[in-house]
Amino acid sequence: MLVLYIFSVFLPIVLTNVIFYNVTTENVKNQRMKDFSRAVDQINNEFRSEVEDAVTISSVFYTDYNLNQILETDYQEPAAYIEAYDTYFRRILNSYTPVYTSIQNIKIYVENPTMLHSGGIGFLSDEIKQTDWYKMMQEKHNAYPIFIRTQQEDLYLKSEENVTRNTFSIIREMNYYESKKQWKKFLKIDLKTSTIEQIFRNQNLQGNIYLVNDKGEIEFTTDSAVDWRKDTIRYDSLEFPSDAVAFQAEYAYVSYMDNWRIIASISEEEVLKEVRQSREFVIVLACLNIFIPTLIILWITRSLNVRLVEILKHMKKVKNQHFDTIKQEEYSDEIGQLTSEFNRMTIQVKSLIDDVYIADIQTKSLELERRKAQLNALQSQINPHFLFNALETIRMRSLIKDETETAKIIQNMAKIFRNSLTWGKDRVMVSEEMEFIVCFLEIQKYRFEDRMVYDIHIDPSASNCLMPKMMFLPFVENASIHGIEPLRNGGKIGVRVEREEDELVFSIRDNGIGMDEAKVKQFYSYLESEEEIGERIGVQNVIYRLKLIYGDRFHLLIESMPGEGTFIRVRVPVE
Repeated sequence: MLVLYIFSVFLPIVLTNVIFYNVTTENVKNQRMKDFSRAVDQINNEFRSEVEDAVTISSVFYTDYNLNQILETDYQEPAAYIEAYDTYFRRILNSYTPVYTSIQNIKIYVENPTMLHSGGIGFLSDEIKQTDWYKMMQEKHNAYPIFIRTQQEDLYLKSEENVTRNTFSIIREMNYYESKKQWKKFLKIDLKTSTIEQIFRNQNLQGNIYLVNDKGEIEFTTDSAVDWRKDTIRYDSLEFPSDAVAFQAEYAYVSYMDNWRIIASISEEEVLKEVRQSREFVIVLACLNIFIPTLIILWITRSLNVRLVEILKHMKKVKNQHFDTIKQEEYSDEIGQLTSEFNRMTIQVKSLIDDVYIADIQTKSLELERRKAQLNALQSQINPHFLFNALETIRMRSLIKDETETAKIIQNMAKIFRNSLTWGKDRVMVSEEMEFIVCFLEIQKYRFEDRMVYDIHIDPSASNCLMPKMMFLPFVENASIHGIEPLRNGGKIGVRVEREEDELVFSIRDNGIGMDEAKVKQFYSYLESEEEIGERIGVQNVIYRLKLIYGDRFHLLIESMPGEGTFIRVRVPVE
């Protein structure tokens, strides 16, 4: 239910709101970008219109024949100049200034020494020739006007000294008529600084605006951190925030403003200001979309979960044989039906266990007791056979010789006899079994004297492991009696016990007379035989015991050839 909720409710709602928010943000951002771009274009057009007004006026002055005639005339008397000035120049000068509100001042600088330098006429002095605009005009030598930031003297401010202020000016050399070039004369039209500032301080742009010339230098800006009036600052030297967005408008196909640009730098936060204001609404809507379905899902899930947990708890009780039924209100849904079926099944299982399973357990217990009695009987078959041979040997040696070795043999026989009578202990440690085998081999060596040599190796990790009592002794007995005893010169027996991971490996090797293939197959046939053993003893008895104890978990390997000895290996699980 949690996975269903996450993938069917939670994630779709979250993704829907995220997509809605991102799409809305992108749309608002694109719209704001368009608005800002249009605002920059508007500033660009308005500023260009103001400049073009000044250029238009300069063209009128530039092509005015009468004006050029007045500027070229040598006046013998000041009265003659004043008459010409009042008659034409004052009228034409005053006709443009009131109409074009963006024009601050119109002034013509001339070299003609016979003119009075006042009322819009200025002398082209050496000081004027050192200005930037004059030097630029000398470099260009063309009839086109230039647009440049200049400084003007504001005589209207009430102060003891004139104050120098920055403004923009259209400069044009008045050389239209070839016959009127006796004196150099330059027209300078200054734009109103207040009008320019009003244009650049557009209310639709909440950012900084930069006017950049063709050299990449800032000519004007609304950025208070940039002192553009005193220093020459390049635009690319400024550092902007990482989220700043730049809008740019260029002046193309305008000779006097070629490669000039207007650049607006606005923070992304300002661009997304409107969508940020609606963020709270989006978040509240998303929370409602998540909270209400979550409550419904949790309510339904809890109802299902509580009943499922109750069923699981009673199932665990059944596993521990506590057959209690679920006592709760009945529901008609699937879990309610499951609860009813579980109660019915529990009652039936309890009845079956009482009627059938307990009786079957009693039958199995009797069978196990019978198997255990049979196992003890099989173990007891080994001992009389072995003890008979050992005691007969001691009797014969005692008749022939009177030796102290007899005491040792009798001691070993006592150990074997004592162990063989202790049948309540079905499992012994490997070290105990090996001690039993050593006693047997010492007795056999007493019989054969130097005709038999034995070697026993026990892995230390295997010595404390448990094994069935007298599991390996019949193999040792077969090796000594049936393998070594028939040899005239005797032989050698090697016994090894090792642990390989979760298995105990018992192996015995002798260099006796060996067995033929038929005898080996006979031993292997004991693995498949299910018949009762009865009075049979020896290796067949051991194999049958191992089958009863380990089933198919033990492994037997026999390698033997006549005259080459025998190798036997038995693998059983570690206990």
